[in-house]
Formats: sequence, C-alpha cells, structure tokens
Amino acid sequence: MKGLITFLILCVSLFSFSQEEDKQQALAMKKANNHVYEGNNLIEDDFISAEMEYRKAISEQSTSVAGAYNLANAYIKNGSPVEALFRLEQAAKASGSKSEKHKAFHNIGNVLMQSEKCKEAVEAYKSALRNDPTDDETRYNLSVAKACAEEQKQQDDQNQDQDQDDENKDDKDQKEDQENKDKEGDNKDDQEDKGDEEEKEGEDEKDEEGKPEDDKKDDGKGNEEKKEQPQKPQPQPGQLSPQQIKNLLEAMNNQEQKVQEKMNAEKQKGVRIKTEKDW
Repeated sequence: MKGLITFLILCVSLFSFSQEEDKQQALAMKKANNHVYEGNNLIEDDFISAEMEYRKAISEQSTSVAGAYNLANAYIKNGSPVEALFRLEQAAKASGSKSEKHKAFHNIGNVLMQSEKCKEAVEAYKSALRNDPTDDETRYNLSVAKACAEEQKQQDDQNQDQDQDDENKDDKDQKEDQENKDKEGDNKDDQEDKGDEEEKEGEDEKDEEGKPEDDKKDDGKGNEEKKEQPQKPQPQPGQLSPQQIKNLLEAMNNQEQKVQEKMNAEKQKGVRIKTEKDW
C-alpha cells in the first residue's frame, strides 16, 4: 500500500513537471512569435531593427522556424547570401512539417542560383520536391538549375582542356628551348674545336716554314736521308736586300769614277807653261 502511494506521488510530480515545461515552452513560443511579428512590421523601413527582433525570436526559442526563415528572407533582400543560407539551413533543420522544409529548401535553391552555384542548387530543389512533389515552381527552378549546371560543367571541362593544352605547350616550348640551347652549345664547341684545329695547323705551317728544306738522298738501303739546304735570306722591312746593296755600290763606284776622271781632266787643262821668268 505504501509503495502504491509512492508511485502515485511520483506520477503526479512528473505530470506537474511536464505541465510546467509545456507552459514554459508555450511562453517562449509566444515571446518568439511576438518578436517575429515586430520584425515583420519593421523590415520595410528599418532593416537593422527588424534583424534584431528576428534574432531575439531565435534567442527566445532556438527552434523558432519563423524567426530563422524570416531573418533569412531579410538577408536575401539586403543582398547577404551567405547569412541567408545559414539561416535557411537552420530553418530547414528546425522545421517539423514537410511544408516548412519545402519552403526552406526552395529558398536555399534560389539563393544558390543567385550565387551561380547551380550544381548545389539542383540538390536543394530536389530536397524541396521530396517534401512537396506537387510544387510546379520548384520543378521549373530545378530544370533551370540542371541546365545551368550542365553548362558550367562543359565550361569547366573546356577550361581544364585549355589548361592542359597550355601546360603541354609550355612543356613543349621549354623542351624546344632546351634543345636549341644544347644545339647552340654543340655548335659553339664545334667552332672552338675547329678554331683550335686551324690554330694548330697554322702553328704547324709556321714551324714547317721556319725549318730548312732537306734534300733526300738514298743511302742504298731504301731509306732516304734529308740534306740541309741553305735558306735564302729574306729581306726584313726597312732593310736592303743583298742585290740592292750590290747595285748601290756599283752605282757609287761608277759615280766616283766619273768624278775622278773629271778632276783629272781639269788638272790637265789648268796647267800653264811659263814662257817668262819672274822678276
């Protein structure tokens, strides 16, 4: 009997606690709805004040779908897509009905399309249709998003192919440049080798010119010995050759002989015979 009484008391306590909890939730919901209402009245004229009211609604009740959803729509109108997506995802997660989820995902798709994220928008519209397959507007938006996603994919493929072509072209150009450098290096080496050979040949020729020519004589054994020949002296610049010196000496001798002959003739002509004695 005592145990039964204890059980009944426990049930009454739980029931009272449940009622109190429901009362608090109802009060929080009421406060949240009031803030949403105030926000709706302010959104047209005062965005900042309206945003504050929506935030208060979410603070009063974190699962306030109306607060998150309306705040997201306010961000959309204000041109803040990132904040709008965050609040719409929050509303979709907190939604308890398919109708609310459908609206949240539909708007998520719209925001993604405005941000040109077509592939992600396709998935959002699909989620919206899962919660309400009868919405023609969502179905139409889905078809537009699919076409956009396909176009973006083709463009990405083209860009990837172009990047690959550019990369291959760069590799080819680098390879050709390296080959040209290698060829230039080989040509330079060949020219240097050729120059060395020509220089060596020139030195050999000078050595050969500087050596006296040898006559060959047979030693009777089939071997030839070289006989040294006197090298004809070569006139140096600014010096007279032996032949020029010889001619010059002969000319001087001839000139001297003529002078001598003339002097002798003058002596003979100038000598006078005396016919009278001196006093």
